[in-house]
Amino acid sequence: MKSIVVFCGSSKGTNSDFVKQGYVLGKTLAEQEITLIYGGAKIGVMGAVADGALNAKGKVVGVIPDFLKIREVFHMNLTELIITQNMHERKLKMHELSDGIIMLPGGYGTLEEFFEMLTWAQLGLHQYPIGILNTNGFYTELMLMLSKMVDQGFVKKENYNMILVDDTVDGLLLQMENYKPLPVPKWISEKQV
Repeated sequence: MKSIVVFCGSSKGTNSDFVKQGYVLGKTLAEQEITLIYGGAKIGVMGAVADGALNAKGKVVGVIPDFLKIREVFHMNLTELIITQNMHERKLKMHELSDGIIMLPGGYGTLEEFFEMLTWAQLGLHQYPIGILNTNGFYTELMLMLSKMVDQGFVKKENYNMILVDDTVDGLLLQMENYKPLPVPKWISEKQV
């Protein structure tokens, strides 16, 4: 993996571990010479991830829609800042720039971005490793809900197993490095992948 897109909150949350783990993730990506692709903000967990990478001399690319530039207080010290017209264009650009996906604690936007990328993987539109950094069990209940979707016949077990979960940065990155993607569904042509 040469680059990883990180989805996370523009807020800090109520637990300081969220920001600390975000910083560690950014620092670790930089140390492993993996480019950080993220939402472009200098605040919240997003800002911590970027600062961790930048302080370790890493490459950081922010992707932010024009209308959020002021609201999310964009980071001015990035390697590159890409401004998009809207949220959909933002996700598409992040997807194009990345070789892997990690979700940290965040809100609705974080979940929406993560699940769109996960859905694309389920459909065979990409084969990137998809990870959740489950800091302090933040996403434990989400994984239980997804497991219920498997039990109730709405999600295939192999699609559930695409999601790599760990509560440590090193453990998650190791899983991602060793990830073996599912075969592309037969109904998807090679040109679409």
